[in-house]
Amino acid sequence: MFGDTANKLILDAKRSRALDGVPMYQEHDVRDIIRETRDLQKESDIIASQDTNAQDRVKQCQLFVTHLSMRRNKRCLLGYQRSRVEKLMEIAWNGQEMDPQQMENLSHHEQEYFKKYSNLVALYKSPFQDVDVSGSLEPPKEVFIDVRVLKDAGEILTEYGVFNLTKDSQFFVRQADVEKLIQQGYLEKL
Repeated sequence: MFGDTANKLILDAKRSRALDGVPMYQEHDVRDIIRETRDLQKESDIIASQDTNAQDRVKQCQLFVTHLSMRRNKRCLLGYQRSRVEKLMEIAWNGQEMDPQQMENLSHHEQEYFKKYSNLVALYKSPFQDVDVSGSLEPPKEVFIDVRVLKDAGEILTEYGVFNLTKDSQFFVRQADVEKLIQQGYLEKL
């Protein structure tokens, strides 16, 4: 049935949102969808070229459904690609490096895009060494938050004193002081 492969691709993209990395690029499914869309275009051209009566509702419906199927395939492909690009952008803005095994999961074009985008982000951040431009744009709802230490991070010096961050300890600290440690995975917000 038309659109089954595209639906499978969208479900894969939805499932991969919760993952830390980027899953394997589904090249086979993408090629199948492109092939299906080309076949639908050929079928649409044949239907449109036939000498039909203007009142022939069956042909008009057939042409309409064919066009809708092509548009849906296109939207599914764009949605799949957009979800992957958003994940790559998130990784680049967080300053994370991708190991070679993760780079293998990307298509050639995605690898090229990620390298160039990471370079652009680094170039943008370079004049602002003292400012964390990768932080959240939304103001915090609370100035102080409860955090739990996930990994030993040693001592940190804040405006309100020194904290020794040992695993499984909890602190009530100012969010601005520990936001970077939360992003790096040393702390979790409670």
